[in-house]
Amino acid sequence: MAKILVIEDERSVRTNIIDLLVVEGFEVLGAENGPTGIKITRENKPDLVICDILMPKMDGFEVLRLLGEDAATATIPVIFLTAKTERADMRQGMELGAYDYLTKPFTRAELLGAVHAQIKKRDLLLQQYIEACQELDALKSKVSELQQFSAAKDQLLNNVVEELRNPMANITMSIRMLREAPSGAQRDRYLKILQEEFAREIALLNQVTELQQLLTPANIKLLKQFNLLQGEGN
Repeated sequence: MAKILVIEDERSVRTNIIDLLVVEGFEVLGAENGPTGIKITRENKPDLVICDILMPKMDGFEVLRLLGEDAATATIPVIFLTAKTERADMRQGMELGAYDYLTKPFTRAELLGAVHAQIKKRDLLLQQYIEACQELDALKSKVSELQQFSAAKDQLLNNVVEELRNPMANITMSIRMLREAPSGAQRDRYLKILQEEFAREIALLNQVTELQQLLTPANIKLLKQFNLLQGEGN
């Protein structure tokens, strides 16, 4: 169940709120002033803070401001308790980040309604955060797959380039020998070599095209599983 902190300087009011929330099944902490409330909030990270505005030592506005400046407590929702109903006071609280207001005296239904509404909102935000993290993890995984895909393509294409070098060397040598050939028979033999090496070149280039079509991320992952393709860390 959710954990709630009640910051209220009036002991009777604080006790009544705590007892009511405990009956509803909440885990409830209490603080008699702002500084104590901030200390408890930082140590216990409640799911919700119910805070009076008019208190000695530190009013509710200052409590809210200090909680908002701390990254560890900034997202904890705060419900203000107040006897002040002026719009300026309510606007000040909302500008500082208050989630709701309850005007004293309030009923049990009003208190529980405000509490359940804020807990529901917090649960929804938490779920959205979890889903966003899952989507981010999935995106990171996809990026990693694409990086491996690109690296694997580079690796295979580099291998093809190495394979192309030998025929190119043979073609270059055959052209030179063809120029120097003293007889027609020798020229015919070198022309045959040239034809064979050109055929090898064409075949390798066709393989490159086929590899580009076959090298999908899923196929590369399968090749690596059977150690048919070298990857990082292998």
